Amino acid sequence: MSKKGMALLNLKYNPFGPEVPASALSGSDQIDHFCWRIENLSHQGGFALITGQPGSGKSSVLRILHQQLQNAAEIRIAILSRPQASVADFYRELGDHFGVTLTASNRWGGAKLLRQGWRNIIESSLYRPVLLIDEGQSISPAVLNELRLLASEDLDSRLILTVVLAGDDRLVKKLQTEELLPVTSRIRCRLRCGPMEVQQLREGLKHHMEMAGNPNLMTSDVINSLCEQAGGNFRTLMVSANELLDYALRKELDLIDDQVFFSVICDHPKQPGRRGRS
Repeated sequence: MSKKGMALLNLKYNPFGPEVPASALSGSDQIDHFCWRIENLSHQGGFALITGQPGSGKSSVLRILHQQLQNAAEIRIAILSRPQASVADFYRELGDHFGVTLTASNRWGGAKLLRQGWRNIIESSLYRPVLLIDEGQSISPAVLNELRLLASEDLDSRLILTVVLAGDDRLVKKLQTEELLPVTSRIRCRLRCGPMEVQQLREGLKHHMEMAGNPNLMTSDVINSLCEQAGGNFRTLMVSANELLDYALRKELDLIDDQVFFSVICDHPKQPGRRGRS
């Protein structure tokens, strides 16, 4: 969003785009409790699971969790950026995150180096390593099993790594397979992001606008209409709200009202058909 557009709408940033700061995301008592449990879990190690349909807010929960864990001085956080990576790439990325140079050419050697690195961190500084993984449904069973082995210490009686997996129902189905039952049995904390009620969507939308600097960006009627049409999906709500914002910016309007709503949502212009070459 341009500076001119932000000034016109009295916004500090786009309240419906990916640039929303984690501190401005809309949370809940359930999310706060989950984050509290993860902070406590980090002292013991183990797995946690965030599930839900696409657009239900799993990534937002991870961002909120990341911010809250950053405020805990004894926790060291890493985010796995390529969950679909091979086992070799997985080890290299983990080594980069936790400052462990992997020179061993085999998986056992790599796991041993990482475990020793984590043990050194824990013993010397009281840090606890926490690994956050989004789009967990893309992780191969091989990598999930490597995570289980990496987290285990002292003949599986003690866990030295906390892993938070977020993914849709494909991840849930994957974890139910016999091959991954040893991973599933180590899940100590779960959060299900289900469809949101209209009131929850309304509160979330208002919160985003208020945090961005303009709680009166939309009329109440537009807010209600957007939330009713979102089908309980927060991502759908944000996409629709962003469409209205784009229209208001293009028309240089300082308010998103019914006219904007009907022009964008209820009266999408049909795309002209392409003419064939003569």
